[in-house]
Amino acid sequence: MCNLRFSGDTRHVIYLDETWMDQNHSRNHIWQNDMDSEGFKVTTGKGRRLIVFHAGAAKFGFICGSKLILKNSKNDGDYHSQMNSQIFHDWFQNMMQLLDEPCVIVMDNAPYHSVLVENVPKSNTKKSDVQEWLSEKGIDFSLTETLAELREKVKMAKPREKRDQLNELAYQMGREVIRLPPYHCQYNPIELIWAQVKGKVATKNTTFKIADVEKLMHEAIDAVTSENWEKCVRHAEQLQNKDFEKEGFRDCILEPIKLEITWVYTVSVKLLWIVARR
Repeated sequence: MCNLRFSGDTRHVIYLDETWMDQNHSRNHIWQNDMDSEGFKVTTGKGRRLIVFHAGAAKFGFICGSKLILKNSKNDGDYHSQMNSQIFHDWFQNMMQLLDEPCVIVMDNAPYHSVLVENVPKSNTKKSDVQEWLSEKGIDFSLTETLAELREKVKMAKPREKRDQLNELAYQMGREVIRLPPYHCQYNPIELIWAQVKGKVATKNTTFKIADVEKLMHEAIDAVTSENWEKCVRHAEQLQNKDFEKEGFRDCILEPIKLEITWVYTVSVKLLWIVARR
């Protein structure tokens, strides 16, 4: 991303991500009296969950028409486990059709973001599935061959580079996908936007009904302006630039360590000889 900016790339940068909202989402601190008999009452538990898809950029804010909110009947842990690649693929394709100009799309490496064009058998794949894959590839094998022998044929036939479905789809539509490094969500300004949206919902959620929470979610998202997006993008870019400079500085100050292998070998042999004599 730093290199794109330094080279004067004029394409819009689209940041996307999903978030969630529980039915009983509310403020962390609320007023109660000492007897806990008066004040704002919060329903116990988390209730149902909303999963939200959206994307935006500094110039125009959220992309008009790309918002998608799904209701989940269960709330059982991380919302990533409740997603699947087909839902995201369909949303991603529809979102890109709303973009008129070539652009750069930034997203993370969630499993449903990173489905490969071709699924190569893994180490735990059953023998029958490996045989089926080899047959589809037109690779000859004997039914008497062991699983280990079949895996060797898979290694010889599998593509050298991994190809993501979404990267390929974006490329066909004149877009470029750039992935965030693992555990570096601070580089994605939409995380700050989501924090703003969730804060607004928390202050207004008084009924703890999923329909009302969904309505509040729509209102909070629609209230986000392009100025909000511009500030968040500027903040994320500053973090990117700062870490980019640190990387360059680290490369300059760290000199390569040279180790004389011959010297180490000689010392090791002498130590073994001394120990043997004792």
